[in-house]
Amino acid sequence: MGDEQPGGLLRAPRERQPVGLLELFFDLAFVFAFTQLSRKLISELTWTGVYQTLVLLLSMWWVWSLTAWLTNRLDPRRPTVQAVVLGTMIASIAMAAVLADAFDGRSVVFASVYAVLQIAMALFFAVALPQPERRTGWRLLIWSTGTGVLWIVGSVTGDAARAVLWTLGAAINYAGFTLRFPTPPLGRITAPEWPVAAEHMAERHRQLFIIALGELILVTGLTFTRTDYTADRTGAFAASVLTTVLLWRIYVFRAGELLAEAIDVAADPIRLARPMALAHLTMVAGVVVTAVGDELVITQPLGRSDPAWVAVLVGGPALFIVGRALLEHTVFGRVSPDRPIALLILLGLAAPLLFAPPLLAAVAVAAVLAAIVLSDARDARKHPPAAPRDRRP
Repeated sequence: MGDEQPGGLLRAPRERQPVGLLELFFDLAFVFAFTQLSRKLISELTWTGVYQTLVLLLSMWWVWSLTAWLTNRLDPRRPTVQAVVLGTMIASIAMAAVLADAFDGRSVVFASVYAVLQIAMALFFAVALPQPERRTGWRLLIWSTGTGVLWIVGSVTGDAARAVLWTLGAAINYAGFTLRFPTPPLGRITAPEWPVAAEHMAERHRQLFIIALGELILVTGLTFTRTDYTADRTGAFAASVLTTVLLWRIYVFRAGELLAEAIDVAADPIRLARPMALAHLTMVAGVVVTAVGDELVITQPLGRSDPAWVAVLVGGPALFIVGRALLEHTVFGRVSPDRPIALLILLGLAAPLLFAPPLLAAVAVAAVLAAIVLSDARDARKHPPAAPRDRRP
């Protein structure tokens, strides 16, 4: 099935590929998913809860990534592609609905939907794509079938075995992506086998990050409306909203804006896509954790902090900074000094904040983020706009 074939599923050659309304509609499912992940973490703020939330985040991210790659190559205006995306959206909502109990009473439901969805999408890649891209679909199908078995078997075993098998299943997926899915005798994915539409792929990742910020606003707003509008809670709400604005500003400044150009000038866009995806995954994880921190600080702004609370209040923004630094390195090949400095300050604040109320911790975190924004603004005035690193030979 070629690009020029009437009714073909591929996007037309050299066609500009903006993100369509279907993809934006699909992303709405992840507002729900991210909210559920926040609820999962806050209900079990322990190392076990953190681990389980991470595994579930990786599974939801994998579904989103497969869909993003699908619409990057196939035309979402085609009814067949629309049906696949909408079906994936419905399955994602079903997975999100049982996230809180995915490691407990609803493990079979979550694992079954996830495994079947992976295999079905890989099979669609294998059928819908032309050669040589079709080989990528078969690679995905082989890997997805193997990991799907791990998820399903894990869902019917005990807690310890489930943790091992699901962790292994998630690790294999991401290892396969990093290694380009080596599959005898098909080999690895090569750049000619999977052309990347830079503008579309960058926009998809940017929009998912905005979706994560939307979840942060939703959690913050709903938590505030459920409390008494006292001065301390109003201050906590204001600090949380300010933090959200600062996260957005730090993200979009230059690296976020130039992501498409960076992919476009890369000699091997697939190689660049790996750190780009990891950067956004880390930032989204930071936003999910930040949402938990916002809920805690708005609920009990002047309460007594404990280590778990401080870890969440500081850890969410710290994760975001780590991901943002990785994104900057991906785009420019360097990292601004204010990123690691801010990260060290946040980590250094953790111990003193154990003896401070959560509201003070939220204000301190917002102050560190504001310092990054001011540093970016100062650098923008002193230096000409940076351009993405040219990785072409």
